[in-house]
Amino acid sequence: MTLSRSRKRLLFLIVATCAVFAIFANFFVFLGLTGADIKSQFSRIPLPRLSRKPWHSEDKVEGPYEPRDAHPISLLMAEADKRWAVYENTRSTTFRQTIAKYRRTYGRHPPPGFKEWYQFARKRNVHNIDDFEQIMDDLRPFWAVEPKVLRNLAANMWRDDKNGVAGIHIRNHKVVKETNKSWRSETLITLINRIVKYLPDMDIAMNRLDQPRVVVPWEDMQAHLKKEQETRQLRPNVWGNFTTGMDSLLNITSEDEPIHKEDPEWFAAHGKQYMETARLACPPESHARNNDMSRADAEASYKNRMGGIITNFNLSSDLCTVGPEIQDQHGFLYSGSTVIPTKRLVPIFGECKVNINSDILFPANMYWKHDERYDYDEKHDNLDWEHKHDSMIWRGVTSGGTQTSQNWQKMHRQRLVRIVNSTEMANQAVRILSEQPEKPGEYENFRKFHPSEFAANHTDVGFTGTMSCVPDCAFYNEVFSMKPVAPFPQQFKQKFLVDVDGHSFSGRWHAFLESKSLGIKATIFREWHDSRLFAWRHFVPMDNRYDDVYSILTYFLGVGARPEEGGVGPTEDAYMPRHEAEGKRLANQGREWAKKVLRREDIEIYMFRLLLEYGRILDDNRDRIGYDGDGSELDKYDGVAKTRWTDKDQAAH
Repeated sequence: MTLSRSRKRLLFLIVATCAVFAIFANFFVFLGLTGADIKSQFSRIPLPRLSRKPWHSEDKVEGPYEPRDAHPISLLMAEADKRWAVYENTRSTTFRQTIAKYRRTYGRHPPPGFKEWYQFARKRNVHNIDDFEQIMDDLRPFWAVEPKVLRNLAANMWRDDKNGVAGIHIRNHKVVKETNKSWRSETLITLINRIVKYLPDMDIAMNRLDQPRVVVPWEDMQAHLKKEQETRQLRPNVWGNFTTGMDSLLNITSEDEPIHKEDPEWFAAHGKQYMETARLACPPESHARNNDMSRADAEASYKNRMGGIITNFNLSSDLCTVGPEIQDQHGFLYSGSTVIPTKRLVPIFGECKVNINSDILFPANMYWKHDERYDYDEKHDNLDWEHKHDSMIWRGVTSGGTQTSQNWQKMHRQRLVRIVNSTEMANQAVRILSEQPEKPGEYENFRKFHPSEFAANHTDVGFTGTMSCVPDCAFYNEVFSMKPVAPFPQQFKQKFLVDVDGHSFSGRWHAFLESKSLGIKATIFREWHDSRLFAWRHFVPMDNRYDDVYSILTYFLGVGARPEEGGVGPTEDAYMPRHEAEGKRLANQGREWAKKVLRREDIEIYMFRLLLEYGRILDDNRDRIGYDGDGSELDKYDGVAKTRWTDKDQAAH
């Protein structure tokens, strides 16, 4: 039987329809989609002529580390992975989301220039467009001070050179003057010049000293923060530009003192115990001010009783929590060498601070300035983890505080060198963790570990020179044998790079994180990047007393043998299996992360955002300026159609 032409056409349409249906059915079966999933998958398909942008990446965050045993470090690694996954999965991916999140978080419109900053950041592939919490925290209390007062302070704090303040002065989108200059201010200007075309007129006061400056008493700070909270509002129809022609800026054509000059109220505290001043900035109920709180109570908030492992890195450097215990064990706290603080809230920029300081943090000059002592170069790090030595290395000079023949034992670097010195630790016993004989994978404190042999085999720590002594450093000739300098190529041959404070922060930290080795960090100082780094995912935190150093090293390197394997030796029955995979994992994660969030581009992005926010708090009309749009003008730039908001966009707005 022959089919008519019309029946052939009908049959062809039926067959074609069935084929298309089968293709789509198989497609969704292949994807494993439910009906609810189909809509979400289609929402990810880019529309024509709207290219997918790098910051729209939907890459799956790798699953959290699955601990192989109940060691505190293994469990902390798993917890850190979960926190980091939340951080990753809540990033804004559009200008709309960024604007909405800003307003929800801070109760204000973003400052003028925010759209240009957003595009600047996106062009430089910023990883997390939302994570500038440090800037906002630093500037919060300044909303309680009149802009004119802030401008007067910023314009004039440089005038008395013995107070250690430099001035950088911007007019008409150029750095036009530098006052009381230093290498720090000169380096910072090279960074500011990359973004100065976007900035309003301003004066910047910069700390020339190593050590931080502003210690506002706790009661005063609470009043400032309360006032800032009260000023939050989302005004309609705000002005989109900074105010021009304001007074109280520095007169660029004359260095004569103004008729009225605000007093920053500096006072000298060189060589004095810092906690005498710092404790005033702590809450009344804190360990630093409450004599009824015991050391054990304080330690429980940041430290595991098993092995002394750090559980809260932020609190482990909080002077209100740990200050009373380490005030005689850290050079800056015991006898800081360049301490000129004030109890008044003044706008001074600094490279680091401790938690009770109110300095305005900016990325340290050593991270921006090219210096072979601090720059990471991959060609000098050519050994993979498996081929590096099972050793922890540190080199440095005796910086940290003013030293004498009577007080050098109070300095933190000196304590580190002594605690991992095999001769010094002969006949000494320390605490580590040891596997419970009847419960493999579970651990208990072992307090009779003799570390001398372990230190000889697995540490290479020592001084290369002396400094900061009164009247001189001759007494060290009877104390330490100096070691040769170890440039980065030599240090990178070791698996573990320990980093501790000097006079202030350590400029080596970025290079250590970028390396194929694993960074171990002990510090009391805060830096601009802290919120981006997750302890136990990107690095290993260590107590500022270093009483956990052997717990850390024996976890990664192992020690002893199980009783059935017959090895006890000098460990006196302590046994810790080697955690090689965990060490490699942390080293790799730290390295990959540093390449995403600690680049020179990230420093530019941070500084641009900081100076926009700073420019606003100096503005007489700071409550009436800002960006009040919904972000939709960058939909095309973001590769998002206005008619195609995702559920995430809608929720954010």
